Amino acid sequence: QVQLVESGGGSVPAGGSLRLSCTVSGLVTNSFCMGWFRQAPGKEREGVAYVGWNNSPKVAASVKGRFTISRDNAKNTLYLEMNNVQVEDTAMYYCAADPRRLLLGAKCAELREYAHWGQGTQVTVSS
Repeated sequence: QVQLVESGGGSVPAGGSLRLSCTVSGLVTNSFCMGWFRQAPGKEREGVAYVGWNNSPKVAASVKGRFTISRDNAKNTLYLEMNNVQVEDTAMYYCAADPRRLLLGAKCAELREYAHWGQGTQVTVSS
């Protein structure tokens, strides 16, 4: 049974930091595309950051310079380091994994669908 479990969300004031984690069980994601997505109330889901199998990252323009994606293959875990968070970063954050073996995070960002999803962790940023 494949499970992606996100953790690390919470409430934080604007300008603060959070570190999200996504631990995967039931499959080995070393060569997978992995990504973080978010969805705010009343808005469509958007991609935040992606990482290819060689740890090549790609982050959305809206979070570039503030968010960092990384993976620890030994722990089968994906991370999202969020710094200088803003009110507009408030959303449910989801991690996702897809078995297509793509080198670059930029290519992972082009995937229209991801095969496996977590249940999400809420991030709320107050002004």
